[in-house]
Amino acid sequence: MATQISQELRIARPKVESVMRLLDEGNTIPFLARYRKEQTGGLDEEAIRAIDERLDYLRNLETRKLEVARLIDEQGALTPEIRQSLEAAETLQRVEDIYRPYRPKRRTRASMARERGLEPLARWLMSRPEDGDPLEEAQGYVNPEADVNSAREALAGAQDIVAEMLADHPEIRAWTRQWTTSHGQVATEATDPEARTPYEQYYDYSEPVSRIPPHRVLAINRGEREKALRVRIAAEAEPIVEFLERRLTREGAESSPADSELAFAAEDAYGRLLGPAVERDVRNALTDQAEQRAIKVFGANLKALLLTPPMRGKVVLGLDPAYRTGCKIAVVDPTGKLLETAVVYPTPPQKRVDEAERVLLQMIEGHGVDLIAIGNGTASREAEAFVAGLIPRSKRALSYVVVNEAGASVYSASDVARKEFPDMDVSERSAVSIARRLQDPLAELVKIEPRSIGVGQYQHDVAGKELTRTLSGVVESAVNRVGVDLNTASVSLLSYVAGVTSSVASNIVAKRESEGPFGKRHELLSVSRLGPKTFQQCAGFLRVPGGEHPLDNTPIHPESYCVTEQLLEELGFSEEDVAGGKRDELFRKLGTLDVREWAQRLEVGLPTLEDIIEALKRPGRDPRDEFPQPVLRQDVMTMDDLRPGMMLEGTVRNVVDFGAFVDIGVQQDGLVHISELSDRYVRHPLDEVSVGDIVKVRVISVDHERNRIALSMRDMGQGA
Repeated sequence: MATQISQELRIARPKVESVMRLLDEGNTIPFLARYRKEQTGGLDEEAIRAIDERLDYLRNLETRKLEVARLIDEQGALTPEIRQSLEAAETLQRVEDIYRPYRPKRRTRASMARERGLEPLARWLMSRPEDGDPLEEAQGYVNPEADVNSAREALAGAQDIVAEMLADHPEIRAWTRQWTTSHGQVATEATDPEARTPYEQYYDYSEPVSRIPPHRVLAINRGEREKALRVRIAAEAEPIVEFLERRLTREGAESSPADSELAFAAEDAYGRLLGPAVERDVRNALTDQAEQRAIKVFGANLKALLLTPPMRGKVVLGLDPAYRTGCKIAVVDPTGKLLETAVVYPTPPQKRVDEAERVLLQMIEGHGVDLIAIGNGTASREAEAFVAGLIPRSKRALSYVVVNEAGASVYSASDVARKEFPDMDVSERSAVSIARRLQDPLAELVKIEPRSIGVGQYQHDVAGKELTRTLSGVVESAVNRVGVDLNTASVSLLSYVAGVTSSVASNIVAKRESEGPFGKRHELLSVSRLGPKTFQQCAGFLRVPGGEHPLDNTPIHPESYCVTEQLLEELGFSEEDVAGGKRDELFRKLGTLDVREWAQRLEVGLPTLEDIIEALKRPGRDPRDEFPQPVLRQDVMTMDDLRPGMMLEGTVRNVVDFGAFVDIGVQQDGLVHISELSDRYVRHPLDEVSVGDIVKVRVISVDHERNRIALSMRDMGQGA
C-alpha cells in the first residue's frame, strides 16, 4: 500500500511508511504535523490527511476483495482468473463489477429462463455454430410443463440469458461506462415548461458528461429532486451495441445462423439492462466528483472563516434582526460574558424606531459598547440602516460589522446553548452568538455543526459522512493551529483539540469548575480518562496564560522543555524571560543563531529546534492576526446608490466554483464571476480569494429586478 500511495500522492515512500506507522500507533494528524516533523519528513497536515484518507480507502478495498472472494467461493465459482482479477482491482467499483454476475439477484427474466432449462440453448447460440437453424435447435427445448410453449419462446428465454451475461460482464460494463463518460451528454428538460423555478436555464439543456462542472451537476440534481427537471444521460446506442455484437462474435464460425439472434440479444442487453445501469453509474460518478469538489470548497471556506481575526478587548452589542418578532439584542463584555439583553422593534411592521434608539443608546452608554455586530439574515439591511442612523447620536466612537449568522439559530436551539443559557429565550441566545462571533469567531463557531455554517456550495445536498469527516478535520486543524486557552475554553472548543474526546473535554471543564484554573499543563494528567497518550497528543496545543511555567503559554511541547531550557540557559536567559522584561533581548539573540549548529549541539532535530526558536520569539502569537480584520462601517448604502464603474471595498463572504460573493455593504452580496477575479487566467476562485478577504471591486452592473450585482476585480491592482 505504501508504494501505491507514494506513487499516487507523489510523496516519498519512506515518508508514507513513517506516517502509516505513526497513524497506526494512534497519533493524531495535528500532532504529527507539528511535533513529529523529523519522522514525517516535514509533511504538512494536508499531506498527512491525504495519506490517512487513501490508506483508509485501500484497506476498505482489501477487506471488500476478501469478502467478495469468499462469497464467490461459497458458490463454487472462484476460478484462478477471478481471483487474479480481484487482486488486480484498484477500485471498489471494479470489485463490484467482478462480483455482479455472482451477486444474489431478485428473479429476472434470465433467471426464470435458467429455471426453465434454457441455459444450454443460450450456450449453443453463443458458440456460434457454422450451421444449424436456431428455431430447429430451440424446438428441442419446448416443454409446456416448464412453461416453454414454443420454439420462439425458448429462443426468447435464451436471448434473455445472453443479454444478462453481457450486461453483467465486468469488462463490458467498464468499457460501456468509459464510452458513455467520454461521449455521452447530460440532458435535462422541464417537468412543466411554464413553471417559474430557479432551474429555468436547465429547461432544455445538454452538456458533455466529460465537461460538465461540479456545481452544475449539483444544481441539476437538486432540480430533479424538487421535481422541476427530468435528467438523463444521452448516449448514442449504435456504437455500444456494435461493441457488444463484436464481443459475441469473437468465438465460433466466421458467420453463423445464430448471429441474428445474438444481435437481438445485444440490442436488448444495452437497451434494457446495461444502458440504464451505466446511466446510474455515470450519474453517481458525476455526483461523487461534484460532492468531493463541494466538500473541498466548503472546507477551504470554513477554514478561512474560522481563522478570521478576533476583535479582542471589545464590548460588543449583538443584534439578531427580525420583522414581526423584533430585533433581539445582547451585550457581552470583552470575555464574552453576557451583560444585558433586550428586544426592540425598529423594523416593519411596528417601526418603533425612537423607542429602539432609546433602549440601544442606554445599553451602549451603560456598558461602554465598542462595536455592534448585526446578523446578516432576515431584516438585516433595515437593521443596518437603523444602526447607521443611531451611531451619530451616540457619544461613543462606534462602528458596526455585518456578521454571517448562518447556524446561529441551530446553536441557539442546541443542548450547548441550553446549558450555557438555560433561562434565556432561543432567539436571545442567537444574539449572544452573533456578538461573540465578532469577538472570537473560532471559539463561537465550533459550537455549531460545521455544515450549518453557510459558506459552502450545495453543502446540504452532499452525503453526510464524507462531509462531516472533512469538515471536522478542517475545524480540528484550525483549532490546533491557533491553540486553546485551557482555562477559558468551552467543551465544544476543547473537543477539537488533538486527542481530546468530548467526554475528556467535559472532564477538563468539570475539574476546572470544581478545583479552579489549571496552573500548568501537567495538571491535565489528573483529569479523569486523560492518560499519558492523550496528554502527549494534546498538551502542545493547550495554553496556560499566566501559569506557573511561561513555556506552558507557547506551542512548545512539554517533551521539548528540557532542550528549550538548555538553549535558554546557554544563551544566558531563563524561562521567565520568555514573557518578561528581557523578551526583546532574547528575540535579538535568537535571530543570530546558526540553527543547524545548535541542533547538533543540543542533539535535537532541526525542524523541532526551528519551531522552538519561533515560539520563543513570539510566545503569544495568534496566527489569525495575519489575516485581514473585518470591515468596520458607520454608514449604509443601498442598491440604488450603486452605479457601474463605482469602486468599492468589500469582504468575501463565500467562494464557489464559478466565482466569489462579496459583501459591499448593500442588501445583496455581489458576484465576482471567475472570469472577473483577475487579469490573468484563474483555474479556480480559491486560488485567488478566500472567505474573509478584504478586496477592492468595481461595479459592472446592477439588476434590480433579479436582485443581482455583478462585480469585477480586474484592472484593480490586486491579485496579480
